[in-house]
Amino acid sequence: MAQSKHYDLIVIGSGPGGYVGAIRAAQLGLKVACVERGKLGGVCLNWGCIPTKALLHGAELYQEAVTHGSEWGINIDPAAVTVDWDKVMGRSREITGSLNSGVGFLFKKNKIDHYEGHAKITSGRTSATPCTVEISEADDDYYAGTGGKNSGTLTADNVMVATGAAPNELPFAPCDGEKIISSYHALTIPECPKSMVIVGSGAIGMEFAYFFNAFGTKVTVVEMLDRILPAEDDDVSKVALKSFKKQGIEFRTGTTVKDIKTGKSGVKVTVAPAGDDKGKDETIDCERVLVAIGVHGRFDGLFDEALGLRVEKGHIWTDYRESQDPTYATSVPGIFAIGDVIGAPWLAHVGSEEAVACVEHIAGHHVVPIDYDAIPACTYCSPQVASIGMTERACKEKGVEYNVGTYQLKAHGKAIAVGKTEGLVKVITSKPYGEILGAHIIGEDASELIAEMGLAIRLEATAEDIISTMHAHPTMAESMHEATLATEGRLIHG
Repeated sequence: MAQSKHYDLIVIGSGPGGYVGAIRAAQLGLKVACVERGKLGGVCLNWGCIPTKALLHGAELYQEAVTHGSEWGINIDPAAVTVDWDKVMGRSREITGSLNSGVGFLFKKNKIDHYEGHAKITSGRTSATPCTVEISEADDDYYAGTGGKNSGTLTADNVMVATGAAPNELPFAPCDGEKIISSYHALTIPECPKSMVIVGSGAIGMEFAYFFNAFGTKVTVVEMLDRILPAEDDDVSKVALKSFKKQGIEFRTGTTVKDIKTGKSGVKVTVAPAGDDKGKDETIDCERVLVAIGVHGRFDGLFDEALGLRVEKGHIWTDYRESQDPTYATSVPGIFAIGDVIGAPWLAHVGSEEAVACVEHIAGHHVVPIDYDAIPACTYCSPQVASIGMTERACKEKGVEYNVGTYQLKAHGKAIAVGKTEGLVKVITSKPYGEILGAHIIGEDASELIAEMGLAIRLEATAEDIISTMHAHPTMAESMHEATLATEGRLIHG
């Protein structure tokens, strides 16, 4: 970097929040730079959303062929089927490479300057001076680090931090990348393990449980709460547990991990009933342990300590939890933050929308605030899980009067035709007007179907609006229609 450059906006991080925000800012006429310490696309594109979906698709194809091929008249001898593990993992890495290039192309198209390296914010904006960002050589630690030799300084009227999050670790058993791994390590695991314990049954834990189980790993999932996928509606969690047990995954719900000991031959995991000091310990032997117990904001070495950045529960504080129309301002003037680094919900699409809202505020553009009560969440194993809005449990806790409609996919024509009858659709509406409050799906194409209910909640649609909307036949989308009919006691196919 020959000399210091000044920008209207510097974006730190190029994940789905960073690069989307940078592009939107450029569209609004701002002079923009993006600093990225790793590969363009961030965690989502390189180590999360995209590569894991490639792996999950491969697992589903394999499982369909070996387990269900005969049902379709396609006779496959399971003993004769081989798996090229290097190619299974390699394809997901190839996809990320292609998308890396795509983000780079979009930056050039929108005249966004891209700087490789570690960013450190040394000053916020004052009435007399702009924000200052020092760029240094990035070290090898993708998730954290303080950078190496300084390579230059940038200034800007505003800075938007979009550095994402890193996996949490067990305090008594940190990840070593070999025997104890995180989701990051799982994406480059050199061979399919014979056995694995997965700690945590949220979306990340269950996606990897499905993936490794499909390829023959003996998987045991340990969950502290009394149900898997604990953020989902209770009925969905029950169906998911039954389905994944049927696939061969073992579960220990209401259970905590007390100790993990690694050795040359593998790992010994000691578990016990949660909240019960007198509960009997159990030891589970496995080759590897995958820890999937959530994430924390990733901003190590990003801020000069003199700035006094406000941090809460491992994430950067912004005004988004305290305002109906947040700007995503941090406690440091001129510094904004969006996405996983500011806390839950840790979802790529949330980061993208927050980035757009943030830069539109910066540019003085009209902003439509995000509705944090209507955010879709998806788990991409098979069967898929998707949800939006209120669960039935939440309605009861808040004293909301509601109707509920449930439709079993075993009665659904398209589901029967494609051999995907496992699952249900559940729709929750308000009394007395029938406004859509929430929707919860487990089954084929759940992650695609949930978009209809997202639009319905956004438009404050009622059950009658969904019922009077014609759905093509035969489609999985008809299941949404049927479940909504059920909220008014008008279910046809069930």
